[in-house]
Amino acid sequence: MRRRDFLAAAAGVVAVGVNPGGALAATKQKPGASGLPDLDLGDFPVVARVRARRALEHLKVLSDRIGPRIGGTESEHRARDYLVKVLRELRYEVTTQPFTVPDKFLGEITARGGKRWQSGASRFGALGVTVRAPFVDLGDGSQLPDDLTGKIALFVNSPAGSVPTLQAVERGAVAVLLGRASVPPATKSPAFSPVLTQTVAVPVLGVAQVHVERLRAQGPGELTVATTHHPNLTSYNVIADRRATFPGPDNGVVMVSAHYDSVPGSPGANDDGSGTVLCLELARVLRYLPTHKALRFALWGSEEQGLLGSRYHVAQLTPPDIARIAGVFQNDMVATSHDPATAYWLLSLNGADNATTREVAAAAKRLGYDPRVHGPVARGSSDHVPFHEKGIAAANFSWRGEEGPHLLEPIYHTPEDTIADNISLERLQVSLELIGSAAYRLACTR
Repeated sequence: MRRRDFLAAAAGVVAVGVNPGGALAATKQKPGASGLPDLDLGDFPVVARVRARRALEHLKVLSDRIGPRIGGTESEHRARDYLVKVLRELRYEVTTQPFTVPDKFLGEITARGGKRWQSGASRFGALGVTVRAPFVDLGDGSQLPDDLTGKIALFVNSPAGSVPTLQAVERGAVAVLLGRASVPPATKSPAFSPVLTQTVAVPVLGVAQVHVERLRAQGPGELTVATTHHPNLTSYNVIADRRATFPGPDNGVVMVSAHYDSVPGSPGANDDGSGTVLCLELARVLRYLPTHKALRFALWGSEEQGLLGSRYHVAQLTPPDIARIAGVFQNDMVATSHDPATAYWLLSLNGADNATTREVAAAAKRLGYDPRVHGPVARGSSDHVPFHEKGIAAANFSWRGEEGPHLLEPIYHTPEDTIADNISLERLQVSLELIGSAAYRLACTR
């Protein structure tokens, strides 16, 4: 018997002994599977124990309790502290890796009933101010009243750029809200930080489409708008390590990763709270399993600003560090409930197979999920990119539309990316089983 097979068998026996009910359930056909699984013994300790509902409890903290986690700000730091606490309780060696990130310009709207919505703010508008006034819906800004004194002006889909904003301020507006709206099934518009051709003396906020819809639904009334400038920011990666359990020469490290920040205004339940809590649940399940390779769980800060956390991390790696990494399983948007997103995509930067895509595809066949798995195909835009650029086997794994990985859910990056509106426990469970089985098998190779 090969040593990897012996390790897998030993781990399988442990799983059956500790959780016989879970091991029995692992042999039954799963929801969404094409048939009965044909598991290796090494799959049992993963498939029998991972639980999407356990991961959901972490997601409630990140998405519901903390909400938008903006890179470098206090909200991201609260998430960092939670991740560190969970991983240290799991007995991992946890380090935080600080790096500087650009200033943030954020806004907040308080609407009827005290409802608060985060938005972006323009750095060309007034910052650090709060204004309370009635709002008026001015459509696309093509026809403005002569007097807007004391009003908050709302413009939607203005084709004239900064012109309506500047004109509204000249006519007495005390704040400006800029919104975009798309027609379904197109992707809804997120919050944003507007760019103006010149500085104005009032706050200017970029609001998400859903907030435009809610403002229009509630009708005229008073709003409170506030803007904040967040300078001198530090974001953090959270790295959790567990050494290989068998003696012998260093045989490398297997990484499972995700980013834990989100865009302004979005609670980021699927993007990428789902990938983050997948890492936490797999850290729990894999922590005591025997491996030839070390395990590393990496949670990246400030991905949404251009992969800043993962790029910083990779830039610090020495050639020996790079040579040790056997594979990086990056998980970004792994639980959407969007009905058309029924395909689980293997996304490498160049579309080629590598150690991570091969292991996930093999796991899909063993577990009976292979009809749902597509790829590998070429796709960047996540934290596998800087690892690939250093020659490391890396890929991103994500639920997208059947026609291609460019087909994201319409509420991607919006305030509606919540647990209630955008999380499927079934898809999260499939993701956990696939990545857990694949990463464990790679970690067991000599």
